[in-house]
Amino acid sequence: MTTTLEAAGRGTRHVRGGGTTPSKQSGTRKYRLAAVGFLSPALILICAFVVLPMALTFWISLHRWSMFTPLTEMEFVGADNYRSVLASGTHLAALRNTIVYVGLSAAVTIPLAFLLALLLYFPGLRGRGLVRVLLFSTYVVPTVAIVIIWSNLYAPGYGPIDNLLALAGIDSPGWLSNPQSALFSLVVFNVWQMLGYYVVLLVAGLTQIPEEIYEAARLDGAGPVRQTVSITVPLLRNTLVFVLLMTIINSIQVFDPVYLLTQGGPVDSTNVLSFDIQRTAFQFGLAGEASAMAFSLLVLLAVVAGMLVGSARRRP
Repeated sequence: MTTTLEAAGRGTRHVRGGGTTPSKQSGTRKYRLAAVGFLSPALILICAFVVLPMALTFWISLHRWSMFTPLTEMEFVGADNYRSVLASGTHLAALRNTIVYVGLSAAVTIPLAFLLALLLYFPGLRGRGLVRVLLFSTYVVPTVAIVIIWSNLYAPGYGPIDNLLALAGIDSPGWLSNPQSALFSLVVFNVWQMLGYYVVLLVAGLTQIPEEIYEAARLDGAGPVRQTVSITVPLLRNTLVFVLLMTIINSIQVFDPVYLLTQGGPVDSTNVLSFDIQRTAFQFGLAGEASAMAFSLLVLLAVVAGMLVGSARRRP
């Protein structure tokens, strides 16, 4: 009898110490099933509208196919479409234009958004909320409406910008009609449209920095510049990386302004990758080459995003 009680006691201690009771296993299984049930609709939608189109794009990129023929008439060509993209001067020019467009957009937008965020967050500026709304409104207004406004601003002869330049005795550079200035004009359009969105993101990041850190820095004699360099920038690093990533993604995907304002011209000076993909697929009927460009762009974006996220996770 004593042996039986001791064995039962040892079994009880074992369950209490580290084992998992059947009730706990059943509860964990229920939680997992509930999680799967709640996530399954989102996963089904992601697979249907993201994963499957990506897989289909890669499959089409390995074939020669026209948008005007059925999928069953595709001809398998392997990596020929990728080689054609790399050998095409038009596609390489579109890549160069995209790199310049993304670089200029990021170089202008990030510092300007950071300075505006500091001005809207730290000083006791009255009407800061109204200014934020006005800045953000440029992002939510439909692009078509903004394009109509900017097409009139850039209009040669009667446009407000050219009239101001004429008053100063400066000749018009031909904003959208000059190959030397057309891409830069689109960069200005992009900065104006997206700046408010990035300012709001950076202001939200600034609110996460404890005010006590700035008070301690002021007690130690640190001025505004020193506080910005030693406190704001390091603690805002993740937000800055996210804003930079969003700037790169939005700039690479630019399509509406190019399609509505320049159609890739003049002389393909504003022909960027997104517009070149659309034109190759729907105007030239080369869906295989267009899919190869689209999938290559996806891989490029994934690599850039991975590098930026990795740099944000590394401690300085």
